[in-house]
Parts: sequence; C-alpha cells; structure tokens
Amino acid sequence: MPLSMVALAGNAFLTTVPPGATEVINQNGLANWMNPNTVCSVYFRVASAAQISVGLKGYLAGNSTSTVRVTINGTPFTIQLTGTTPQTYPVGTVMVSAAGYVTVALQGISKSGGVFGNVSDLSVTTTAALTFADDSANYYWSRRGPSVHMNYDVPANSEYFYNEVTVPVGADAIGSYFMVAGFTGGYSGIQVNSATERKVLFSVWDADDGQKTTLVSKGADVVTGTFGNEGTGGQAYLVFNWKAGTTYKFATRIRPETSTGSTLFSAWIITPETDTSKWRYIATWKRPSTTTYQSGVHSFLENFVADNGYVGRRVQYGNQWAQNTNGTLTEVTTGHYTADATANNAQRMDYAGGVQNGQFWLRNCGFFADYVTPDQSFMRPTTGRRPWAVAPTN
Repeated sequence: MPLSMVALAGNAFLTTVPPGATEVINQNGLANWMNPNTVCSVYFRVASAAQISVGLKGYLAGNSTSTVRVTINGTPFTIQLTGTTPQTYPVGTVMVSAAGYVTVALQGISKSGGVFGNVSDLSVTTTAALTFADDSANYYWSRRGPSVHMNYDVPANSEYFYNEVTVPVGADAIGSYFMVAGFTGGYSGIQVNSATERKVLFSVWDADDGQKTTLVSKGADVVTGTFGNEGTGGQAYLVFNWKAGTTYKFATRIRPETSTGSTLFSAWIITPETDTSKWRYIATWKRPSTTTYQSGVHSFLENFVADNGYVGRRVQYGNQWAQNTNGTLTEVTTGHYTADATANNAQRMDYAGGVQNGQFWLRNCGFFADYVTPDQSFMRPTTGRRPWAVAPTN
C-alpha cells in the first residue's frame, strides 16, 4: 500500500497545553516534549473509508527510553522510543469508516531523561488518497488554515455598502477575523485578538503608487495609526467587547474627491449593546491617486494565529444592501464563494460556505469533514429590510 510521510511542522498543533509547558511545533516537528499533560494532535484527511497504518518517526535526545501514547481517532496505542537515531516506530492499524480528517494525538507517559523525544513525522500507509500540508515553504499558512470569502456584486456607482454579521456562540476562537465589509484597497470587520481583547477594525491601504493614505477624522475612542501587516496604509480600530450570538450592522461609504484625485473611505457600526439605532462612527481615510466608488465588495473569514489553526470558526452575513450616488438602495442577494491558496492547493480541506437560513455563511478550520468546493455562486432570499431611511454621515 502507498506510504506517506505527514510532517508535524505543517500538520500538528498543541491542543492541550498545561501551565508552564515548554513544547513547541517548529520546522523540525514536535520539540521540547517534556510535560506528560501536553497533547500534540496531528491531522490528515482520507478521501474514503479505509484501513490505515500509522508510524511515528522520531528519536531520543538526552535519555535512553521513553514511553508514549499515540491515539488514532480514539484508539490508543502505547509505544517505546529507544534510539538516538531518527527512525520510524510502528504504532498501529485502525479502520476509518468514512472520508474526513483523522486525528492522531501524542501524549507522554514516562521517560528516563528530560524529554519524551523529538518527533518529525507520521508515516501513514493506506489505499485511500490522503490530503495534508506538504508544501514546506508554506507550513505557516497551512497551520493558520484556509481563508474563505463571499464576494458581492453591487450596482455601478454604489457609494454605500451595508452588511450584518453574526458569529455563532462558540465559533469565536482567538485569532479570528470576521471581515464584514471589504473593498478594493481595504476592509472593516471584527476580530478576536486575545482572551481579553476584541476589536472593530477599519483599514485602508496606501495608494498603488506608494502615496500615503491619511486620516481625515475619527470617532470617539477610536485608535488610529499605520498598518503594516499586509502592506502599508491607515488602520483605525475600536476596542470593543462584541459578543458571539449578537448581530452587528456595518456600513462603508466610498466616494471620490475629484478635486484632489483622491477617494474618501468611511466606516460605521451599530453596536446594539450601546444603541440599536445609532451609527457609531469609526473613521474616514483619504487615499490619494484613487478615484472610485464601491468595488471588489466582499466578506471573509480568516484565522491569523497559526497555533490556533485547529479550532473551528463560523460566521453569518445577512441583509446586504448598496446605495448609489442618487440615494437609491438595492438589495444585494448574490454571493460568490471563494477560498485562498491554502485551500486551492489542497493543503487543508476544512473550509465551507453557502446560504443557510436566509444568510450567507462561511466556515473554516477545525478539521471537519464536509467541506464545500469553492468558486460557486449562491443566492439568498430577499428580506426587504432596508438598512436606513437616511444613510449615515460623519
């Protein structure tokens, strides 16, 4: 049967990390494996039901023996590591009953020295086709997991775009960005930055010719500065403890300033915790060398913390509208679902999107089985719920 080597560097996560644990996943795999309460989980996908045989490639350093538990989809095996030269230790064979991801969990039991061992790969022997991250140059991105997008067609000369976002309870893992109203040159949405901090974010890149985006004005309690993660530009954020299960309303306004050859980008949010009808102003940015209305309008879901790429996320987007320069509101009911290179290059297959309960939805990470093939269009039912009688202004 075909044998594959699944590198921990791109396919493993520390899924249980006790206080003071020193374990890491690095370019060589699992290292500093010292704590018996740490669990390292490795994931790969089988395309069909099949029998699989698993081995563990590793070696000892600074001790003569160690005993570890390797659990394959819930079936535990105990093996001993005995050598200082890398070798593959047979673990066991299990039957996988359906297509989907297999989880192999590693946990130390006993050791004669400081560490349980260094583990670089799993060997997997099976007749089923396997999917796992095998592009070593992009292991960082495969561990972050696939990003998915919903792209909206808005009428020409649309000045405003309106969207509603709801993150289901339990789907708001640390490292999530639920981007609500994106456009050519920037985006706005909500983030989970840590266990204690959440943000409303609004960013606009610098112009294509390198001229700087500048701040025109900002709302109360909004922090502004430069944005350096995906390029240079202006970033505004509001530290706000938004809640999963609550619906938030976003609006962006994009309008050219023909006298200067620039475009003004503005964003607002309604936070029902403070006021269910009042638009909370985020900021307005001026982008030079740009004259445009709304274009490239989209939403997306991403994880930006690689160590949390094993935790699932989901988001719902509902009741999209666009308003043109004449003030005419048009309901936007078609979304085109796409995915990033991690998905398109089959490094991960835990991504999905579509329409459910009248809303567009996106899902990623978590190593679930029922992925949805990207590059599809979906249509949601109309709501007739106009977002405003008068559009927000700053």
